[in-house]
Amino acid sequence: MPSHSRLAIFAGAALVPATAAGAYAAGAAHHAAAQTTRAVLAQAVDPTGAHGRTLALSRVVIPPHTRLGLHRHPGTQIAYIQKGTLTYTVKTGSVSVYRGAGDQNPTVVRRVTAGHTGKVNTGEWVIERPQTVHFGANQGDRPVDILLATLFTNGSPPSIAVPR
Repeated sequence: MPSHSRLAIFAGAALVPATAAGAYAAGAAHHAAAQTTRAVLAQAVDPTGAHGRTLALSRVVIPPHTRLGLHRHPGTQIAYIQKGTLTYTVKTGSVSVYRGAGDQNPTVVRRVTAGHTGKVNTGEWVIERPQTVHFGANQGDRPVDILLATLFTNGSPPSIAVPR
């Protein structure tokens, strides 16, 4: 189980981005960072073709009315919204929001560019790259569940807080 400080750092991640993923980086506006949860479901260190990297599958749950901290990721992360709607704000960079199976020509349904906010709904997903600074929020009354696939350098935190 990750320590509270590591959980708070990751919580700034995500998503989903979701970024998902968790009060991802530096804390939530309405709830404490510890209320956003992240569970590593599966992980491979040094997988074939990605020596020096860790490939992981995680689940992040963001409580209602929680805003995550501004952050970026040290590698590539894919955030899939399993339940709920994530409000996604990009400070620098841009993110495409996809719908459809990733291996069957998914459709770009919207693009969130620097200085803008967009919704990522159930069944939609984003690819977060290291240069994209962003945060997510759950403005709804039910938790947002996000599945994250990450490929980061071994030993890196899942997200890095960025000062406003």
